[in-house]
Amino acid sequence: MASAVIKFSAIMMLIGVCAADVSELPEVKAAAAAAPPVTEVCLGCIYTFISTSESRDFSERNLISLFPAYPSCTNDPYCAAQTVQGYMKRYAQDCNGDGQINCYDYMAIHKKGGYGCSGELPFNYVNTFNQCVAIVASQQQQG
Repeated sequence: MASAVIKFSAIMMLIGVCAADVSELPEVKAAAAAAPPVTEVCLGCIYTFISTSESRDFSERNLISLFPAYPSCTNDPYCAAQTVQGYMKRYAQDCNGDGQINCYDYMAIHKKGGYGCSGELPFNYVNTFNQCVAIVASQQQQG
């Protein structure tokens, strides 16, 4: 009988450990805070839109005159990625109301800004973005 009680206790303890919410542990919180919000796939597809944007020349000229460090940062992939990550971390929100903050929300934040991301997005923009994510994801699975 004692053996059965010990086994039952061990099973219950194992179930408790498996079901435990570890999201409140300091190590888990620190890792989540340090992790960049935007994945590399998502960031790459967002970058594709920046590099093909027709309005880039006008805004880039204005930013260069206001911020001399702008050209060197935009030409340095690490600096540019860190800048976008910081912006997305600051304005992260569920733009499409699906209960998650993911790549599609970051795409909307990129297009509509941190305060207007819940607005309608152009179909062609969303369609092209979805194609980019699908292509990059399939290439990662193959490689």
